[in-house]
Amino acid sequence: MNYADKISNAELEVMKLLWGAAGPLPFSEIRVQLQKSKGWEKSTVNTLLRRLAEKGAVHVEKRDVALYTPAISEDEFQTQVERDLIDRLYQGSAKNLVAALCSRGALSESDIDELKAYFRMGGGKP
Repeated sequence: MNYADKISNAELEVMKLLWGAAGPLPFSEIRVQLQKSKGWEKSTVNTLLRRLAEKGAVHVEKRDVALYTPAISEDEFQTQVERDLIDRLYQGSAKNLVAALCSRGALSESDIDELKAYFRMGGGKP
């Protein structure tokens, strides 16, 4: 499933919290963390988690308490978002995206030098 245009910005904040966790998180911990960082009430957090579960982005394991884990990795999500952006705005061409970034001054000379080195090394992680 493509989550790129299915996960709202608020839902993405929940996903980021889950991606950063070492394992499953109970609702109470998710609620406390999002209340501190975002000021969200219990009902908001509950709604966001329910929507993410309905979309298949989050697994819910019901024990004594509900435990939440991401059903999609952060890397998979980023790849989907990147592909969606490139397809919608740059006719499916990553080269067109990079050219646009260069022509708009979004990449510094240092960024360009790093990209050149990246490509010379065969495209490994920068």
